Amino acid sequence: MKRLSRRELLAASALVPLALRAGASRIPIGLQLYSVRDELAKDPDGTLSAVAKMGYQVVEFYAPYYLWNAERARQVRRLLDSLGLQCRSTHNPKQAFEPEGLKKAIELNQILGSKYIVMAGSDPISTIEGWKALSGRITRMMQVLTPLGLSSGFHNHEVEWQPINGHRPMDVLAAHTPKQFMLQLDVGSCVAAGQDSVAWIKANPGRINSIHCKDWARWFRGYRVLFGDGSAPWSDIIAAAESTGGVEFYLIEQEGSRYPPLETARRCLENWRRLRGEAG
Repeated sequence: MKRLSRRELLAASALVPLALRAGASRIPIGLQLYSVRDELAKDPDGTLSAVAKMGYQVVEFYAPYYLWNAERARQVRRLLDSLGLQCRSTHNPKQAFEPEGLKKAIELNQILGSKYIVMAGSDPISTIEGWKALSGRITRMMQVLTPLGLSSGFHNHEVEWQPINGHRPMDVLAAHTPKQFMLQLDVGSCVAAGQDSVAWIKANPGRINSIHCKDWARWFRGYRVLFGDGSAPWSDIIAAAESTGGVEFYLIEQEGSRYPPLETARRCLENWRRLRGEAG
């Protein structure tokens, strides 16, 4: 029998807690469809079918979905149901948060079964007062969404981690928005900005309801590294997300890699399963 080295033993023991949690966890893994954007534009139904066949359980639509009408949303919902896929959140352009635009976003998300109408970002904001003003608009929007059983969230990029007069915009958003407003964590952007993802999750209990599982590595073309092959401390991130963060679903996101997009999505899911100790 082969005797394991100390390094191999440590690596194996680090995976045990994740494997045990995977056995009991019902938190699904999904795909942010920006990862397969070209395929989705050419063949939306075929792409969704391919994603489901890989074993993804959830999908997150991004900006182009907002151009749909209600009938198209119903067609997509029927397809999702037939494939066993769920849409729990959407990524939205700024039009979706204007008064008339929000009405359309609400209609489409209700049809899709999505709870979170996520803000994909904001126009450039250069002052802390500007971030507080955005927080005020979010608070008023949440007063519309909450009675409908819906919510919203903010998806971070690198810029929101850069301090303005000593204050990070993400901290301002967290402090001045309702607790029901999701802080959707893009891990790759957080790591690229030199921030501590685990500390952020622990500082905002119950608000990290979904996580974009995007990796980053300085030594390999930044965001183009596959999930699990970069710098992010995934075991610690998942442990914090499930014990403190309130995560409801995970979303693989890939901006591109050395492989074709669907192959990239498949490889990322394989890496996820290995990390979680799950069978393929």
